[in-house]
Amino acid sequence: MVIPQGFGSRGSEGKISTANYAREKELPFLGLCFGFQLATVSFARSALGLKSANSTEIDPETPDPVIDLLPEQREVSELGGTMRLGGHDVYIKRPSRAYEIYGSEKIRERHRHRYELNQAYLPRLEEKGLRYSAFSDGGRRAEIFELEEHPFYMGTQFHPEYISRPERPEPVYRAFVKACVDRSEMEGKRVEVPV
Repeated sequence: MVIPQGFGSRGSEGKISTANYAREKELPFLGLCFGFQLATVSFARSALGLKSANSTEIDPETPDPVIDLLPEQREVSELGGTMRLGGHDVYIKRPSRAYEIYGSEKIRERHRHRYELNQAYLPRLEEKGLRYSAFSDGGRRAEIFELEEHPFYMGTQFHPEYISRPERPEPVYRAFVKACVDRSEMEGKRVEVPV
């Protein structure tokens, strides 16, 4: 299952439920930007018991804003061209699944967002097994999560689709497809994937 980029409240509860379903059923899951954010909301609701957890983009009055507006966006009223855009260095922790996938402690990825993980919740999320394994801007911004004890449950705040090419797929996509093939083979389904 993939929850891609997006914005706004339309369909968000369904995406949160989808992320939870993939987590509970141990299905391969990849959350991209908004998908990363909503999977974090889903985990906070399920694993931390924060039933009203949300993104302030969806519910500005949520008592548990696990996803919140970027600090530098708080005084912005004219939204044109104000997102966090462009390429940023992302630093990956070792050991981690993210490091295994990328084979490097530093990657450069592109961004397009206004909301991010509220790191006040990070210790509680990690205590329950949602590990944030990559950061940017000196640790201020979470970039990748991975769920411990799950075959493949990952999210990226960045947009891997911006640099992925058919002849050179972005590593997280290759890892996700491999996890899907492994899952199908585990269920006894034959899958042919061209190399």
